[in-house]
Amino acid sequence: MNISRIILFFAMALLALQVMAQPKPKANSILSTADYVKSLKKITDVMVEDVTGPCAAARYYAYTTLAAWQVNALCEHNASANQVLSQLRQYPQLRDLTIGESVVADFASIYTLLRMGEELLPSGYLLEKPKLELIQKAQLQLSPKAFAESKILADSVVKRFVKYALKDGYVKTSGYLRYTPINKPGYWQPTPPAYTEAYEPHWRMLRPFVLDSAAQFKPNPPVVYSADPKSEFYALTKEVYEASRSLTKDQLHIANFWDCNPFFLNQKGHITFGTKKISPGGHWMGITGIACNQKKLDLNNTIRTHALVAMTMADAFISCWDEKYRSNRIRPETVINQWIDPAWRAVLQTPPFPEYTSGHSVVSASVATVLTALVGENFAYTDVVEVEFGVPARKFKSFKHAAQEAAISRLYGGIHFRDSIEDGGKQGENIGEYILKKLALK
Repeated sequence: MNISRIILFFAMALLALQVMAQPKPKANSILSTADYVKSLKKITDVMVEDVTGPCAAARYYAYTTLAAWQVNALCEHNASANQVLSQLRQYPQLRDLTIGESVVADFASIYTLLRMGEELLPSGYLLEKPKLELIQKAQLQLSPKAFAESKILADSVVKRFVKYALKDGYVKTSGYLRYTPINKPGYWQPTPPAYTEAYEPHWRMLRPFVLDSAAQFKPNPPVVYSADPKSEFYALTKEVYEASRSLTKDQLHIANFWDCNPFFLNQKGHITFGTKKISPGGHWMGITGIACNQKKLDLNNTIRTHALVAMTMADAFISCWDEKYRSNRIRPETVINQWIDPAWRAVLQTPPFPEYTSGHSVVSASVATVLTALVGENFAYTDVVEVEFGVPARKFKSFKHAAQEAAISRLYGGIHFRDSIEDGGKQGENIGEYILKKLALK
């Protein structure tokens, strides 16, 4: 063997030793942002099937996405994410969890998302099929060790997050006394066509995720109820009535676009039937998915963005419902029928809870504030979330543009007074800004 061959032999041997000494890389990613968004859509579909109300929907989104983010943070050893999550109120202890060396973050995170939905949603069993499809894909592409360790970690986190959710006060609300409307002028009363009883009158009792309390961002009191034709309240009422009678084609589209009524009661002659759609939270989670795909965020940031949006939304509903049942204000439909036109009906179906502040205004403003910080100012996009429900797409210049339109849609729809819309927007912005500052996201 000549010298050149000997040198080549030793060089190749040295290279082989170096390769063997290198730490083995983690398993390649098998899932993407699109897979996460599709999996979350499966959870939304189950909520539509269950006719999940707006408050409950936001709660479910928060726990499912937060659990997925926590698993992702553990798998990636993401100290900054764990720091944010540890600030949430009464957050579960996770330090004793064993994190295998072969865990795969993308599979474990999305598996956690579906498992949480399976555990929390009334019809969570409908997520069995997408969960099994995910498992089959993982088993084909991951080593048995990587699959097992990822699943063990995910199942452990799910178990603790279910306990975390059970302690937020939601279960107790079903045991409180049934709500009885106050039979005095100016107070909320059930509205047609179903005259449904009050929705979630005790939601203010739930534990927020970031806010100190439900009343932390209590808005200014609403305009005082008055039957005097010269009063400010009467002027607000007339505005709703007149606006509904002169809507442009675009204003009518805006009203219907942001309706987000989980259960619309249709009346055709003697036949009554319901139409199921997404909640306001479902709409904003859909927008978040559109933004993550359009921005081409990686899966880790997609998981983070959805969790922060969902958590913000959940706290916004707690804050808004705290005010709703404090001020307990009458709906425009009730007042207009009493004072102006007994046959008048709002363009949108009036939801079964007090008027002030506007829920969509509060939630949309809070989410738009957080999304703007996470995704960017003046982020233009096309909203196709409700195309499947027969609602045409709309283009928006930014998240705040969308939030402003969602708010004014309540005036066009005839279900809110202007002060409720404007004060609700301020309330939502305050909530969003507080969460960004509290969690050091800006």
